[in-house]
Amino acid sequence: MEDEKFQDDFQINKENHFLQYTQRPNFHVYVMLVVSLLLSTIFMIVALSKGTTLSSDLNDLKMKLPKQKPEHDSELFPCGPNSREWEYCNGKCYYFSLQKASWTQAKHQCEDMRSRLAIVENMAEQNFLQTRTRNERYWIGLSDIEVENHWKWVDGRDSNNGFTHWLQGEPNDDGKVEDCAHIWNNGEWNDVYCTYPCYYICERPVLGTSPQH
Repeated sequence: MEDEKFQDDFQINKENHFLQYTQRPNFHVYVMLVVSLLLSTIFMIVALSKGTTLSSDLNDLKMKLPKQKPEHDSELFPCGPNSREWEYCNGKCYYFSLQKASWTQAKHQCEDMRSRLAIVENMAEQNFLQTRTRNERYWIGLSDIEVENHWKWVDGRDSNNGFTHWLQGEPNDDGKVEDCAHIWNNGEWNDVYCTYPCYYICERPVLGTSPQH
């Protein structure tokens, strides 16, 4: 009997020990999960705090950095950031038309764009224009409409007192009332009747400056 009782007690103790052994890991798992959640929560709080601090530091840095000045835009885009059809050269912006017109129509078209028909003032400007016109006919702002053989620029200046680049033998009027000038072969100037359909060149000063006279 005692042997049987001893075996029963041993069996019971063994089962209790087994139950305790199998239950302990579950408790440890729960503890580890809780600790992990706490650590994750702490990490998120720290990360958010760091992010807020970093964002605040970046905003402070932006406020301290010098702001881009408007003149920087004019340096990059002297003819204006939205004026891609205008080309810059030596203080002026030039527009080379894609459509032909009479001299008077061209003059008005330039004025509508707050510019004027081109006034060629020196050889450097002449070279620039003739490389763009490529032997096509382009009106410039020169005519003797008011007084025959008295060629004046659209700003009123007498062309005889400044730079000219006439084709040899021009202006000759040729009996056709040729009162308007255009750039022609090799960039040289020629007089032709003012209703002749030509491309045209408009010019205007760079942003923030006044037209030269």
